[in-house]
Amino acid sequence: MLGIIGLVIVFGCVIGGYMAMGGKLGVLMQPFELVIIGGAAVGTFVLGNSMKVVKGASAGFGLAFKGSKYKKDDFLELLSMLYSVFKLAKTKGMLALEQHVENPHESSLFTQFPKFSGDHHAVEFLCDYLRLLTMGSENPHELEALLDEELETHHEENHAISHAIQTMADACPALGIVAAVLGVIKTMASINEPPAILGGLIGAALVGTFLGILIAYGVFGPIANRVKEIHEADGKYLQAIKAGLVAHLQGYAPAVSIEFARKVLQSDVRPTFMEVEEATGKLLPV
Repeated sequence: MLGIIGLVIVFGCVIGGYMAMGGKLGVLMQPFELVIIGGAAVGTFVLGNSMKVVKGASAGFGLAFKGSKYKKDDFLELLSMLYSVFKLAKTKGMLALEQHVENPHESSLFTQFPKFSGDHHAVEFLCDYLRLLTMGSENPHELEALLDEELETHHEENHAISHAIQTMADACPALGIVAAVLGVIKTMASINEPPAILGGLIGAALVGTFLGILIAYGVFGPIANRVKEIHEADGKYLQAIKAGLVAHLQGYAPAVSIEFARKVLQSDVRPTFMEVEEATGKLLPV
């Protein structure tokens, strides 16, 4: 919603200010200039990135307007799920988790938490490390190093998406100049025309520069920054799992382990200690 409001403000102020000065809107209607800039921008974007990044960026444009997929209640559910996992491991041993890890989508433990169980990546992330624990890998330092490596890889993949969008934004002003130069070439080919026609041709050429700069700094640049911000916010979901797992391996009680996980969350979505305590007190036994 905020993304749409932002676009309305950008274009409303720019176009509205132009018209308030007496500018004619029709002069800005240069579809072929937009084709040159937009088409070249998309072409360079496809040329400079892998198919994985292209697909991720396509989804990223929608993400910029939808916002983060995790809300405060989702993080509260995550902490409750981790508490159930750690409590089961403490009371019945790590092998009690094996049946839940091998079939997470049929697990009586995980299905209590629909947001988590519906997140394939998060389920796979947690179950992979719980499987290592059931196999006897219980060195907290080794596991933490491995977790950091995987999270760094995940961060780099997300960063590649926002970086690709930002690179396209950076290219738009130069592509606007390309469109403007082509417009000037067209104007020079019509040098014998009356001043009124030449003025229109020159104005149309300058629209290319205008569009390139506007698209770069008014659309693509902010979207790239927003995608980066959302990826970093969503990444806290996995970082909370990591913090809880490491604390559990170091021998802390379930309530303490999820407190480690809670503390890595951003302030606007972090449940309070009392909210977590109340939620975990309502959990059904597994």
